[in-house]
Amino acid sequence: MNAVSRPTHELADVIRLHGAPFIQQHNPLKQHQRTLSAIVKCRTPALGGHVDRCDGCGHERISYNSCRNRHCPKCQGTNRERWILERQKDLLPVPYFHVVFTLPEQLNALCLSYPVQLYNILFQASRQTVMQLGDDDKHLGARMGMISVLHTWGQQLWLHPHVHCIIPGGGITKAGYWRFTASKGKFLFPVKVMSAVFRGKFMEMLKAFCGKENIPLSKDFINRLYKNDWVIDARQPFAGPKQVIEYLGRYTHRIAISNHRIKSIADGKVSFTYKDYRQGGVHKIMTLDGCEFLRRFCLHILPPGFMKIRHYGMLANRAKSKLKMQQMKMGISIVPKVKMDWKQVAREAMGFDADACPCCKTGRMHTIYCFGANAPPTVSLSLQQVA
Repeated sequence: MNAVSRPTHELADVIRLHGAPFIQQHNPLKQHQRTLSAIVKCRTPALGGHVDRCDGCGHERISYNSCRNRHCPKCQGTNRERWILERQKDLLPVPYFHVVFTLPEQLNALCLSYPVQLYNILFQASRQTVMQLGDDDKHLGARMGMISVLHTWGQQLWLHPHVHCIIPGGGITKAGYWRFTASKGKFLFPVKVMSAVFRGKFMEMLKAFCGKENIPLSKDFINRLYKNDWVIDARQPFAGPKQVIEYLGRYTHRIAISNHRIKSIADGKVSFTYKDYRQGGVHKIMTLDGCEFLRRFCLHILPPGFMKIRHYGMLANRAKSKLKMQQMKMGISIVPKVKMDWKQVAREAMGFDADACPCCKTGRMHTIYCFGANAPPTVSLSLQQVA
């Protein structure tokens, strides 16, 4: 695997330069401030670290700890690859679909005020849509499954809540055998039917929530939402199950913006690339004031503990036994689950051996010293003393 080039600029650089004035101007939530602080400290002396030494040439290397925040662009690589490896064990030899359920922009204000409730309703409405159509004998008559991943951003960092779903093209009947969707699993459900069911379920739950919390919804607002075409993007099935998981792996641990998209930080401005889908996905550059850039980024910091990846139906954790039984019926050998640390994941999935000496290329790096926050070893002599 080719090494990925280091980005010239990082989100942490933007926060260092513009974090203080952003907080002063916008007074963001404490959880947002904690996230920004974690990103700034990631892989710096502020979080401590360890010292490795090569058993061959004696080369020494200082490594600082990661913040492990799920919104940090530097902490998602091995988590993503570990997720992909684990999901590959749950695959079936059937077509899979990538379906995206998107909320109308009129709901953005409510999403900002009540993110937990609105995003939960989005998950529930999309799940119920797929499961209801799957249970219906007119469409399938079998229990389906799906993996859903929440994204809240668009390319320009505006709020754009939607869920990416991977759905097998079929389900398990009550009798316990597999039944494909139409055309042997190559067609899921009519998009217009899915859109209407999704809209109805979301609106029903939204009105129930707002009624319980005494949140006013005008008749005009409700009517406009019902008249909207609720966008559902149901794409063609993938070439094979493995390609599905690798594709979805791009979405599971993605954050609002990666470091590689940031092209310039200068004169109080931040410039970054984005895709203009209205012009065929052509890449363009957007420049924002530093504080405005951070304000938009904070729109996508999820509430603490909120689950952004969810498994439903036959792909839910409680249905693992049924899934494994179905795999055996389809001739798939069950591989025992083995928990891997990040170094194993990096070797198997990313082609990177963290213990290989970067100097002599033949020796192995061994940890000889660990240090706490803001206390890195100063000179090599100190390393010799603790070895």
